[in-house]
Amino acid sequence: MRGAVIHAPGDVRLETLDDPKIAHPTDAVIRTVATCVCGSDLWPYRGLEPIGDPHPMGHEYVGVVEEVGAKVTSVKPGQFVVGSFATSDNTCANCRGGWQSSCLHREFMSTCQADYVRVPNAHGTLVATDGHPDGAFVPGLLAVSDVMGTGWYAALAAEVRPGSTAVVVGDGAVGLCGVIAARELGAERIIAMSRHASRQKLALEFGATDIVTERGDDGVARVKDLTEGLGADSVLECVGTPEAMRQALHTARPGGNVGFVGVPHEVAVDGQELFFSHVGLRGGPAPVRRYLPELIDLVLSGRIDPGKVFDHTLPLEQVAEGYQAMDERRAIKTLLKP
Repeated sequence: MRGAVIHAPGDVRLETLDDPKIAHPTDAVIRTVATCVCGSDLWPYRGLEPIGDPHPMGHEYVGVVEEVGAKVTSVKPGQFVVGSFATSDNTCANCRGGWQSSCLHREFMSTCQADYVRVPNAHGTLVATDGHPDGAFVPGLLAVSDVMGTGWYAALAAEVRPGSTAVVVGDGAVGLCGVIAARELGAERIIAMSRHASRQKLALEFGATDIVTERGDDGVARVKDLTEGLGADSVLECVGTPEAMRQALHTARPGGNVGFVGVPHEVAVDGQELFFSHVGLRGGPAPVRRYLPELIDLVLSGRIDPGKVFDHTLPLEQVAEGYQAMDERRAIKTLLKP
């Protein structure tokens, strides 16, 4: 099969790889219908994370089941399925508590920019749709496998409630999906922090009520101006840099909450400052599997359309261009079709 392999910063190639096979009775092999490039894939692509030996890439996927292991009974060959970037057995204590991304048997997906994918813990990870969805829904369902599920978790971690004010730090795919989530959870005011016209437009379409272009202290001051000097009830941090975290913590009001889902890079939190701020802080890898049934229904009913974050669609053989377009901010998110 064909699959994307990263060799060095800026060097992603489509190569011929071994076809995946059932390695454990809880595995499934799916034929990829759509996959994509994630903002987190850009960290190694930009040389900001070590790469080591060349290795496959990709953790977002929807597809059709080709084969299942002997212990997989929740899905069967021929079904269209949506999964998560973190696999889970969905039966351990952490899974039963709703924290499937901390499953005791968790594995992170990392080979999905390919024609076929082996999914560990398939029995607890994959959710089948009723029949094969219309192609128009595929981008939205693909978004559910990561960025929409992650944006949803950011909003829940920040405790967005009906009538509240939410701030979204980050205008990438996760941040934009966070706007959708904040709207669905009832936020009355949603302030999206963005400097890019195309992303601002999409944020407003998704439900943002205000756009703040300033960053850093100026951005914090602007949010305070919009909230009568108090700050926001809920802040969604969707970037993972020290600047984004600082901005998130400083824009939350006393008693407010920050949900952080941007993978942290050199982020440090001042414990004393957090202590006196009365701001709550929760984050981590999103337990996407917890939300899959609800989010799939929201997409297929037409209530939400997170697939709009894909503004660049390419055949899998042009995966290198997909990375480059996102790196150069010519695209919010690249969808790849095998």
